[in-house]
Amino acid sequence: MPAVTPSTATAVRRRTPSQARSRERVGKVLDAASQIVVAQGIDALSTRSIAAAAGIPVASLYQYFSDRDAILLALVERDTEEMDEQVRADLAALETLSIASLVETTMRAYTKVYARRRDFVEIWLRGRTNAAVHEFGRRHNRRTAGELRDFAIGAGLALPELPSAAAELAVEIGDRVFQLAYETRDDGEQFLVDEGIAMVTAYLMTYATPAGIAGVRA
Repeated sequence: MPAVTPSTATAVRRRTPSQARSRERVGKVLDAASQIVVAQGIDALSTRSIAAAAGIPVASLYQYFSDRDAILLALVERDTEEMDEQVRADLAALETLSIASLVETTMRAYTKVYARRRDFVEIWLRGRTNAAVHEFGRRHNRRTAGELRDFAIGAGLALPELPSAAAELAVEIGDRVFQLAYETRDDGEQFLVDEGIAMVTAYLMTYATPAGIAGVRA
């Protein structure tokens, strides 16, 4: 990816579409950008190439996005939201809750979305020189760590003394594992994913309650 410039740190969407037609147009822009990233790489992405692929005038694109980096950020936001929904759905389907099942289910949910959203692999796992994307990802990791920590403590799986910093570290370790696993393989290196799950689980087990180790019915 190109080097970070001051504009990349402040890439923003100009306005959020409220009408169905506008939402459809923004969806076309994001789909077009996703296809370009997957087929040609991030360096091939520009407002002109995106507009051409989406079949809209460049001026229409600028109604919603300030520049290319704002579109990259919007793609990551869309894919991350899908990832969060996948995690919630998979956790809700569990019959037995434990620290091990919480970690594995969460990390496996991510791989499901990576398989569907190849653009996310390219933008987030393989390149983070876009400052706005990087900052968004770190905020999302902190939020995810907080939500999973609260869930584990509330379900009686983790000790109330589980430090927030420990939960954040576990999420960051998992994130780095995915970076390595998908560095050169679009389907991910399964060995690294499996080992990452085992590593994060072992770390969090030090904060597990007896129920968190043995498991409880969901």
